[in-house]
Amino acid sequence: MASNTYYYLGLIFVSIVWGINFGISRWAMEVFPAEVFVFLRFGLALPILFLMLKWTEGSVRVEKKDLLKLAFIGLIGITALEIMVMYSIKYTTLANASLLNVAPWPIFAALFAPLFIREKITTRVATGGLIALVGVTMIILGGKNGFDLGSEYMIGNYIALGISLIGALFNLATMPLMEKYSPLRVTTWFIFFGSLFLFPITFDKWSTIQWDNLSFVTWGAVAYNVLMCTVFAIVIWNISMKHVGAAKANFFRYFVPAAATVAGAFFFNEPIWAAQIVGGVVIVFGLVWIGTERKQQIPPIFSNNNR
Repeated sequence: MASNTYYYLGLIFVSIVWGINFGISRWAMEVFPAEVFVFLRFGLALPILFLMLKWTEGSVRVEKKDLLKLAFIGLIGITALEIMVMYSIKYTTLANASLLNVAPWPIFAALFAPLFIREKITTRVATGGLIALVGVTMIILGGKNGFDLGSEYMIGNYIALGISLIGALFNLATMPLMEKYSPLRVTTWFIFFGSLFLFPITFDKWSTIQWDNLSFVTWGAVAYNVLMCTVFAIVIWNISMKHVGAAKANFFRYFVPAAATVAGAFFFNEPIWAAQIVGGVVIVFGLVWIGTERKQQIPPIFSNNNR
């Protein structure tokens, strides 16, 4: 684990940042329509990402043949995925959406990894992931609202489950491109296309914003989403995922509901139950077990032409 310690810490850091955002985003969503808020998050991050890319790597270009791939990844991984998140929350309970969104994602990533990259799912990763899955289930179902299989929530449940599948495929689809380009370059370009496809969806939403209600707290929530959740978090996640492997990295998403639970208690005085505390300990144990295994050195399918 020692050689990859910083990358595992990066994954934990990002998961905590995303988990805290469940609480912080509530303040901005009181003023901005969801579609506008998502567009602001990614659209405002773009100039920063392009400037970072130009400053650190000297250019921003990618080959024309890769633009279509990046456009498709942005359409699926940013535009479609973010819209699905909004509708999953609308059509099912928060507990249902959280469990079906977070829990299966790493499992799908591990199952479909061989289709994109030469990465094996080992016994240690499988058992550690199963342990962490138990922990995340305890956190989500150990709160006030449990899992509800009522028929009125089935559409939202299916959407939430679809988020896990599409999100895992989205992560995996970026891996071959990150053998060719840096994670920063890949991230910048798929966010560019994702924002481009998001913008038309916001056309009829801007007029509903009560601009007089915008406060320092609201803009602070926007800034947190732009800088922390997008510019830093996605880049750090992709760099870390490239080094430790997609299957291992995605199990660290299980820190997200743990961080979200703590954020809810801190910002909104939501109670933390004993089962959730135990679940957090179980997650840590499972992920430490995964992290103690070295990444297997398997030659990539794709050429490693760094640009």
